[in-house]
Amino acid sequence: MAEVEHNFEEVKKNAGAFKLPANFKDYGEAGKGFKWEDHLKEVEWFGAPDLKNGSINAAYNAVDRHAKGWRANKIALYYEAADGRVEKYSYAELSALSNKFANVLHKLGIRKGDRVFIFLPRVPQVYVCFLGALKLGAIASTLFSAFGPEALRDRLANSEAKMLVTTLDLKKRVDEVRAELPALSCVMTIDKPKPVAQEGSYEDSEGQVSYEDEMASASSEFSIAKTGVNDPSFLLYTSGSTGKPKGVVHRHGGIVQQHLTSKWVLDLHDEDVYWCTADHGWVTGIAYNLLGPLSVGATCVFYDGRFDAETWYKIIEKYRVTVWYTAPTAIRMLMKSGDELARERDLSSLRHIYSVGEPLNPEAIRWGMKAFGLPFHDTWWQTEGGAMLITNFPSVPVRLGSMGLPFPGVQAGIVDDEGNELQPYKEGNLVLRPGWPAMMTSIWGDQARFDAYFKNGWYLTGDKAMRDKDGYYWFIGRADDVIKTAGERVGPFEVESALVEHPAVAEAGVIGKPDALRGEIIKAFIVLRAGFKASDELKEEISKFVKTRLSAHEYPREIEFTEKLPKTRSGKIMRRVLRAKEMGLPTGDLSTLED
Repeated sequence: MAEVEHNFEEVKKNAGAFKLPANFKDYGEAGKGFKWEDHLKEVEWFGAPDLKNGSINAAYNAVDRHAKGWRANKIALYYEAADGRVEKYSYAELSALSNKFANVLHKLGIRKGDRVFIFLPRVPQVYVCFLGALKLGAIASTLFSAFGPEALRDRLANSEAKMLVTTLDLKKRVDEVRAELPALSCVMTIDKPKPVAQEGSYEDSEGQVSYEDEMASASSEFSIAKTGVNDPSFLLYTSGSTGKPKGVVHRHGGIVQQHLTSKWVLDLHDEDVYWCTADHGWVTGIAYNLLGPLSVGATCVFYDGRFDAETWYKIIEKYRVTVWYTAPTAIRMLMKSGDELARERDLSSLRHIYSVGEPLNPEAIRWGMKAFGLPFHDTWWQTEGGAMLITNFPSVPVRLGSMGLPFPGVQAGIVDDEGNELQPYKEGNLVLRPGWPAMMTSIWGDQARFDAYFKNGWYLTGDKAMRDKDGYYWFIGRADDVIKTAGERVGPFEVESALVEHPAVAEAGVIGKPDALRGEIIKAFIVLRAGFKASDELKEEISKFVKTRLSAHEYPREIEFTEKLPKTRSGKIMRRVLRAKEMGLPTGDLSTLED
């Protein structure tokens, strides 16, 4: 592995004084003798706190406990539509609206454990419907609004969803597969259809319910279900490389970890305005757009619009965003737009900036210092993990390219294929001890798939990594992505990080390509920055550039320029798609591929 940087005094100096998270002085103090049970009073329970047998409701913690106290009139949510229209909701208003929706669900025959799917663009009803479903004890699930009929059928059929909330326009995609969804008894649209000739009737009204009509007559009082700590709260589907998507089930007790990480990692305080750019179809959009930040009483920004660097900067300036959580892909796109654009806006309100979704290249962290005077703090976790697991705390120096340190209460390790723990700086499988509060409880309807995650008392993340002598973890790549060339193992992330440091390279995706002599060679797919043209000379220049930064066996022997890389909507490069296309193999499930 190439040498990594360890001297970050300049980063710390340029970032200014860190505001330490509440209740502990530093990471070391937080982790000293940490037990989840010691922190259960951070959230509110129905009865005695107990992570195994207690009663807790995630939605109650997110809004209702605040609505009953001094935060009742505090803004919980600023919503900005793509057309510039702005709405705002206090904690009391969000509590009342989600109570109304819970009553609507009950009236329509939805009961505890029933699956309620939310197929909506970024609109405030996402918050109302998700929280209302949890209050009832139903299992909520969110879907990307870009999903087509096949992706919808796979998820709705597998979960035997009973209800779907959508728009009239998106409903057309559901209609294409409705005959294959016998369990789906109710489809609700948030926009009303146009009246037809017969008074009181609506176009395409069969099996359809109006959100507006039902909410207008519903009571804003609701007795929230006293759900058990292990009762399922939400269900999210992750795409499979070959088979169907798998439904990851999370429990109400996960709010404990979502709350603590929002407080200790995101460092959210009452005066903060927080913006997470993640879509609600992705786990980050649930854990850190909805549950965690609201649980600590923050004010959140929710923007409905496609990526545009100028608009994003305007939002930060307009709402005086203090804590910003985004993805590496977005950061690279902001880098591509240039530094001047960032300087045209007053972004001085920013106190912390974070990244999630895939490893963050060192160049992006350096650029954060240059553009905002702040380092991006990378955070590592998975859909199955439910909350941050390994992270860069605001009170700890950032090591460029590192995943960070395990969150207190999360025990991580590096093991070989036989399960033996490895010494620092040895590459191996990243594993975690099961039992953290936000860990998934099952894979919907597939016990064998769930059991495959666990071996020798460890949860297998599927990632390759190494740990340094100070306990920082360093991502190598997904187990399936690691390249074996001339007897050496190479992680694609390290090569990609070197590539994007070249001034011509905006993005890079690296795969192993079969080779008779070396087993595999490294092939790089590169998206160029504006102003650069593809040429054989540029390929050679980039190869030489990487050779000076990595070991001899780690440079790409093939380079292909491309207009864009296949990525999930959460911003992860889909290297398996690059491999499949390169070798003429099936690409597997593409339902989460971005447009």
